[in-house]
Amino acid sequence: MLPTFSRAIFLDRDGVLNDEIGDYILDVDKFVVSPGVPESLARLKAAGYYLIVVTNQAGIAKQLYDDQHVTACHNKLQAACNHLIDAFYYAPGHPSVSESLSRKPGSLMLEKAIARFRLDPAQCWIIGDRLRDLEAGARVGVRGILVGHSEAYAATPYAVDLAAATDLILAEG
Repeated sequence: MLPTFSRAIFLDRDGVLNDEIGDYILDVDKFVVSPGVPESLARLKAAGYYLIVVTNQAGIAKQLYDDQHVTACHNKLQAACNHLIDAFYYAPGHPSVSESLSRKPGSLMLEKAIARFRLDPAQCWIIGDRLRDLEAGARVGVRGILVGHSEAYAATPYAVDLAAATDLILAEG
């Protein structure tokens, strides 16, 4: 019998799931879940996708905050989204401080989740607000959707926000 593989949505955090404030989120009170995110995640979960956050958190390497701060932000996100997120992966490094294979556009966070959840990359998506997010997905065969207004790239599927990206994914079946 052949093994069964699952599908997932990889989600960048800042600018996709929570409001981008233009700088590091140093205070958990300033971590604001973006409008429509809980509903979008519920729709994706109902369609049978694992929901996996993959986020660069260079503030750790720069000693602006620590792992507990990242966990507190993730706990706040989970509470706002009815605990729908299956896993959080974050890369604490920054090129100015240390090298990291996890930091996007590296793909190690995605590779770990693919192995852990037995994912078929061809059935997965990554949603990010930077091209480096999509580059990480492309390295492992995951399709990407660029959201927000921080970067534009004509050849990439684009959506204004997570809700619009969800519509694109669910329209493909």
